[in-house]
Amino acid sequence: MQPPKQDRTWQISGNVPSVPELPDITIYIEVLRARLLGKRLENVRLISPFFARTVEPALTDVQGKTLRGLSRLGKRIVMEFDDDLFMVIHLMIAGRVQWKKKQGKLSPRTKVLAAFEFDDGILTIIEACTKKRASLHCVRGAEKLTQFNAGGLEVIDSTLEAFRDAMTCENHTLKRALTDPRVLSGIGNAYSDEILHRARLSPLAMTQKLSHDKIKRLFQACKETLTEWTERLRELSGGELPQKVTAFHPEMAVHGKYGNPCPICGTTIQRIRYKENETNYCPRCQTGGRIFADRALSRLLKDDWPSTIDEMET
Repeated sequence: MQPPKQDRTWQISGNVPSVPELPDITIYIEVLRARLLGKRLENVRLISPFFARTVEPALTDVQGKTLRGLSRLGKRIVMEFDDDLFMVIHLMIAGRVQWKKKQGKLSPRTKVLAAFEFDDGILTIIEACTKKRASLHCVRGAEKLTQFNAGGLEVIDSTLEAFRDAMTCENHTLKRALTDPRVLSGIGNAYSDEILHRARLSPLAMTQKLSHDKIKRLFQACKETLTEWTERLRELSGGELPQKVTAFHPEMAVHGKYGNPCPICGTTIQRIRYKENETNYCPRCQTGGRIFADRALSRLLKDDWPSTIDEMET
């Protein structure tokens, strides 16, 4: 039995919401740093009261202050102002950053969460979602930023030994460990799929059962995948804020490619669906030919669901 073929247009259109991950946040920060560092924040307009999650210090305390620094904390954007004031922005699934010239029009009011007016333009945070998951915290003092730090390892800057210790501290599936902010910083659903495919490892392999060779492969795959995609997105953005931040790119090997052929071996990409998440993998490259039960279909097919590539092809 062959899985249904998918129309790839939805996968690469950029219309499917996804949490911006390390490469996306890195590009946001690079562009904002070049454009706004040293600029004075003239006014803050909080359009959606649900966006601001703190009341002290008030957002009005940041008005008139100069932006002194921009950094990434996991999947959050941290903006540092005068007087040891910080704004911490988490875009979550549907939050995005836009820049408008002062004479330009803002996005529809229902989408804009907040607008930050600088002397030459307006930085807006929008959210194309009714659930209002994006958040803004304002804190005073760098020590207060620790509450937003889950403690995950920055894998690009880490050593193999530190990576091994982080991954094997507890015994979890690789998919969970890679996306757990307490283990690794900035990696989510999309890039974890790409990392595991490059490392030729199953998403359901257990961390404490990995050999030294597999740990090393995974470590290299993490660094290479995150670095290559950051460089690719940097080139695509051309020094501007990305207009369409999406987890679905035509150049990706497996993520969002369910039903399509693996670019390495040609085997049909499979998936594991759980709640709102979907894990994509190649059964030949990653799982030794084994196909994992997909909750969306296996409950209906029961014993007819294939467990290997050979069963599927016959």
